[in-house]
Amino acid sequence: MLIPKTNYWAEIDGEVVLSDWRVQLLQAIDEAGSISGAAHQLDIPYRLAWERVHEMEQRLGQPLVDAQAGGAGGGGATLTPLARDLIRRWRDFRRGLETLVAQHFDAAFGDDAP
Repeated sequence: MLIPKTNYWAEIDGEVVLSDWRVQLLQAIDEAGSISGAAHQLDIPYRLAWERVHEMEQRLGQPLVDAQAGGAGGGGATLTPLARDLIRRWRDFRRGLETLVAQHFDAAFGDDAP
């Protein structure tokens, strides 16, 4: 049976800014309190997490994460109000899309889908 799958992202000038994965990264930073903790939680290299945050910030022209360098007391990271707003808006955007896609797919293929 055919099952439709989707992947959404948002771009600025052809460059990815937001996606399900990038929003998940921001959420993980919020939960872990650090970029390294988020990277560990998502099982990705720290450098990849840091690079994606940096890309989003550059493309938006605004900070998304307030990071404090490590040291004796350790570092940390918190999300900016903009990052929290983007997470909320992305969730609102994504809510119900899978159902809508399934309805369109059923209308196009119905019971005739192989």
